Amino acid sequence: MQLPKSKKVLVVCKDIPWECNTFYAQGGMATALDENDVPLHVSDTMAAGAYHNIREAVEILSRTSLETTPDIIEKGMEFDRAEDGHILYTKEAAHSVERIVHAGGDATGRYMHYFMMVQNRHQLQKNTLVYDLLIENGRCYGVKATVNYEPTTIYADDVIIASGGVGSLYAYNTNSRTVSADIHGICVEKGIELSDMEFMQFHPTVFVDTPYARKLLLTEALRGEGAHVVDEDGERFLFEYDERGELASRDIVARGIFKHKRNTGKQAYLDFSMFEEKWFEQRFPNITRTFAALGYHFPKDRVPISPAFHYANGGIKCDVNGCIPGMEGLYVIGEAARTGVHGANRLASNSLLEAVVFAKRAIDHLLGRGHQQIKTPEFEKDYGNILHKENDKSYKQKLRQVMWEDIGIIRTTQGLHEAKNLIYDMKNHEIGRLLQLRLNTASAIVEAVLARTESLGSHYMEAD
Repeated sequence: MQLPKSKKVLVVCKDIPWECNTFYAQGGMATALDENDVPLHVSDTMAAGAYHNIREAVEILSRTSLETTPDIIEKGMEFDRAEDGHILYTKEAAHSVERIVHAGGDATGRYMHYFMMVQNRHQLQKNTLVYDLLIENGRCYGVKATVNYEPTTIYADDVIIASGGVGSLYAYNTNSRTVSADIHGICVEKGIELSDMEFMQFHPTVFVDTPYARKLLLTEALRGEGAHVVDEDGERFLFEYDERGELASRDIVARGIFKHKRNTGKQAYLDFSMFEEKWFEQRFPNITRTFAALGYHFPKDRVPISPAFHYANGGIKCDVNGCIPGMEGLYVIGEAARTGVHGANRLASNSLLEAVVFAKRAIDHLLGRGHQQIKTPEFEKDYGNILHKENDKSYKQKLRQVMWEDIGIIRTTQGLHEAKNLIYDMKNHEIGRLLQLRLNTASAIVEAVLARTESLGSHYMEAD
C-alpha cells in the first residue's frame, strides 16, 4: 500500500494469498484512542511483556497508531460501528481500557487482509516457496524459490521478509499451515541473528479436538466481553492464579489452564451462557457458524479448551525501521520480526497494529534512501535443493510433538536437553531442505530457552 506504483515490486506468497495468519486473526487491532491514551497503552504493553520490551519501539507503536489507524479507515478499511456511526471498541485481557477496533464481529484479520489485498497495486505471485536468501558480503540480492514447483532465482534491490512466525513447529497451534519457520531457519544458516526466541506465546482458549494441524481459536475478545473459564464442576479456577481471573495476561491464563488440567485431571471449558443469543451471534458470527458445524449451539453450550501455540514474540532481530543489523537491502516486518514491541509476552491485539506501523516505517526508510545503483554478483544455480525427502513427514511429526511437550508452556532442563539431542539427531539423518530449516529454527529456540534459566513472561521454567 505504501510503495508507489512506479516501483517494480513483486509480492510473493508460499501458497494461496489468504493462507496466512493475518487471515485467521479474530479479535481485533489495538490502537491508541488519543494522545492521552498513549502512555496507558505503552504501560499496558510493557506490563504484559514483563518489561522485557524495548520502550522506544512500544512508544513508536502506540504513537504511530494515531496516524495509521485513521489512514487505513480513510482508505476504506471498515471497522464495526454502532448504529450512530461511531467506531465500536472492545477490551481484551491486560488492557486498561476499551481500545480494540474490530471488523466482521470476530473476523478482523480476514477483513484487513482483504482490504490490504485490494489496496495492493503490485504483482502478486502465489505458490512461491522461498528456500534461500541470496547474500554476499553483508548484502541481500534476492531469493531462491520454487515457483509452481520450478526452481527460480529472483533478484531484487531490496527484500522485505513478512513470512510470519513458527506455528507449524508445534503439535497444537492456531497458525496457518504455511507458517513453518523456513525463513528463520535460513537466517540461522546465514548468521542473521534471531532474538527473544524463548518467548513463544500460547493462546489460552483453543479447541484442539480436531484432526487438522491448525486448531480452532476462541478469541480473547470472548473473555473481554465477559465469557468465563470453568472446569467440569463449573468452578472459575483462574482466580487461584491471578486476581484478574480470565482477564490476566495470556501467559498467566494459559499456564493456569494447563496446570489445573494437569493437577486435577479435570477438563477446562469456555462458558458463554451469560450472553444473549442474538447479541452473541452478531458479535461472534464466525465462531457461532464454525462451531455449529461441529454440533455446538452457542452461547448455550460450553466448549472444551486447551492452550495452543499462537504467536512468536521473538524473531529476526531488527531496528525500529525493520532494518536487519549488518545487512544491506534486507528488511523484516510483522510476526517474523523481533522489533522489541512485545517483550516476553504479546499484549492482545497488538500484532495487527505492529504489522501496520512497522510496515509503514520500513517503507519510509527504504524510499528515504533514494535509488542506489547495485551490481548484482552471480549466484550459482541449483535445482530446488531437494526440498523433501522420504522420511521427512515422520520426523516432522516427531519434532512437532517434542516442541509441544518439552519446549511448550512449561519447560524443564531435563526436557530441554532431551529435545536438543533429538533435534541434533534428526539433523544427522537424510532429510530435505525444508525440514533442515525447521530444525535450524527449533535449535535456535532450544538454545534461547536454555540460556534463560529464570522464568519470565511466556518463558516458564519448572524445577526438574
